[in-house]
Amino acid sequence: MVETTSLTLERPIKAAVNYLNFYYGGKVHALKDINMPVGDKQVTALIGPSGCGKTTLLRCFNRMHDLYSGNRYRGEISLEPDGINLLSNKVDPIEVRMRISMVFQRPNPFPKSIYENVAYGLRVRGESRRAVLDEKIEKALRGAALWDEVKDRLQDLAFNLSGGQQQRLCIARALATEPEIVLFDEPTSALDPIATSSIEELIAQLKETVTILIVTHSMQQAARVSDYTAFMYLGELIEFDKTETIFSNPSHQKTADYVNGRFG
Repeated sequence: MVETTSLTLERPIKAAVNYLNFYYGGKVHALKDINMPVGDKQVTALIGPSGCGKTTLLRCFNRMHDLYSGNRYRGEISLEPDGINLLSNKVDPIEVRMRISMVFQRPNPFPKSIYENVAYGLRVRGESRRAVLDEKIEKALRGAALWDEVKDRLQDLAFNLSGGQQQRLCIARALATEPEIVLFDEPTSALDPIATSSIEELIAQLKETVTILIVTHSMQQAARVSDYTAFMYLGELIEFDKTETIFSNPSHQKTADYVNGRFG
């Protein structure tokens, strides 16, 4: 385990992971005393070999693990500036997921129209006013750089979009509830290079308004899109620093071995 809270970020802290442990089924100790700050309106990348815990950590932020019985958290994730522990039993996981949205590895549009895909979270929140929905849906689609491509076909099925468009639609759906943090779980792994480049450019734009955490197997992608990088191994956070430092002058030999392709 590496202490990281002494690192001074360039921006205020949006979330702080404090001595976080996570257990699958109450038995498998998947995360071990994770400490990590997340800078406001910055991109933080989680890297490491398969099975190291990066997706497990990502899914703690929006309580996805609550969907399966027997999973258990210990420690906290504090959402700032409110100081709310996202893992507290007193905090509603549904509300957490409105404030912290997630974009998954493969595009997963609902079997609905483009319009209703983006409207989904707003309707869950009880919004039914057409004018408000229209405004927020357009804003979200513009935020996902998709509005100009779909504005004349909002009632078409989302499945009629290309793979890259579907992923941007999922990003628009994530943005519609105006979240404070957006989680990306390998968002380009199922996309071609052109669509991948489009999503990476979008991430660079989105960080002007929202905080981003991204899990990626591509070290090149982490280097391109992130401000800070966390290297994880066997459930532990080995090193957390500015991305340029992680890739050019890491403090730990295991980090150096991983980023130089000696294992993984």
